[in-house]
Amino acid sequence: MKRTAVVFGATGLTGSNLTEELARSEAYDKILIFTRIKSNAGAETTVQSASSSKIREIEFDITNIEAVKDEIKGEDLFCCLGTTIKKAGSQEAFKKVDLEAPAKIASIAAANGVKQFIVISSIGADPGSRNFYLRTKGQMEQAVQKEHFQAVAILRPSMITGKRKEFRLAEEAGKIMFKPLEKLLVGRLRKYRSIKAKTIAEAMVKIALTPQDKIVFESHEIHILAGLTGN
Repeated sequence: MKRTAVVFGATGLTGSNLTEELARSEAYDKILIFTRIKSNAGAETTVQSASSSKIREIEFDITNIEAVKDEIKGEDLFCCLGTTIKKAGSQEAFKKVDLEAPAKIASIAAANGVKQFIVISSIGADPGSRNFYLRTKGQMEQAVQKEHFQAVAILRPSMITGKRKEFRLAEEAGKIMFKPLEKLLVGRLRKYRSIKAKTIAEAMVKIALTPQDKIVFESHEIHILAGLTGN
């Protein structure tokens, strides 16, 4: 039986790669992509598969997800929502995107009978962290795991690489400085290697279509799921 995929954050770097993967997959005959209304979106990339007959785009207001609750239905929900504190403008605004929205989406999806919830978090996510970003991500992980799904998968990628429409100076500088050191990251440190958005997307689809015996996937495990040993 063909499946319906629900994607939040489909216009971001990873979300657009994910939508491409889902459009190519024969397992899905319907893809619902939820994109933030233009006044709130600041979309990073164009979803290249938007012409696919499988895809239907639904605009939503991140502060009023209840307005589209009847549309959040399908087998697999992929949450790729995420921003930066700088782009959001404040810690509170950041929490609305990276914590409150995924938690609300998960609650609605579970109530609507969605079977799987697959979400992108961050390496180092920890609800007890002193770091605001990592603490928020950890709280998000806790929130979505409280809902009743057949399966939940949390991906914790390290630095995500790929071509963004939006230029992020700090991120680009970090990539340049970090790249020469990556080959030194072996063993337990391997999870800190950067990872391509396309690799994450491939792993997310594989997780959805193949039963897994765990919930949290660190960055190096995402590589393995995508059939790769490195970047």
